[in-house]
Amino acid sequence: MVDAAFWAFVGSGALIVGAFLGFWLNVSKRTLGLIMGFGAGTLLSAVSFDLVFEAFKEAEGLPIVIGLLAGAFAFWGGDILIERMQTGDEADGGEGELGSIEEPGSGLQLALGATLDGVPESVAIGLTLLGGNPVSIAFVIAVFLSNVPEGMAASVELARTGYSKARILAIWGGVVVLCVVAAAVGYVALGTSPPSTIALIQSFAAGSILAMLAITMMPQAFTKGGRAVGIVTVIGFILAAGLSAH
Repeated sequence: MVDAAFWAFVGSGALIVGAFLGFWLNVSKRTLGLIMGFGAGTLLSAVSFDLVFEAFKEAEGLPIVIGLLAGAFAFWGGDILIERMQTGDEADGGEGELGSIEEPGSGLQLALGATLDGVPESVAIGLTLLGGNPVSIAFVIAVFLSNVPEGMAASVELARTGYSKARILAIWGGVVVLCVVAAAVGYVALGTSPPSTIALIQSFAAGSILAMLAITMMPQAFTKGGRAVGIVTVIGFILAAGLSAH
């Protein structure tokens, strides 16, 4: 259980690393878009090779479809809820500084995506250690590589819309705690679960990632970074896929 919690902390802790990079580096709008594009590429690789492909090894058919749709609807519903909350704040406070947070791709939507994919990913990390098996270093690295740009992009957006550094770090700290707990629970409570349950968890993470990429991360990356985002997205995919293949 300790190993599961540790490796989940390593993977999800990259969100905090990304936050500090966002604080320290004065990145331009275009650079931020390219960073988001690279992160999108690594996430697409994680969906393809580390989540959906592994889910198909556990159980084919209905559990994967249900998990993908459940993950997608979870992000979709959460995104709508955040938008309505922001609309209410703007109506109360007028077109102030925080009003710009409604821009598609805002930090809160990215943070939601990081939570919805990070928790099931951490459960998956815990499950890989069952039976004395070593952790999948490639999977942990892929999670780390995707979380750094995701944490950086979300932190920059949150800071731009008025969130303090302490509040941003508190958000990521909460996500990391959830991920560590999820990994421990996955190791302890789900060890005897049927393969269909494991496939459902993995595909849920995949569905939430895909929805977040389509709704938030990739449109915003292109808006900020232009056509070059297509190239860095492929580079991110290649790098993460190469790690997953070993």
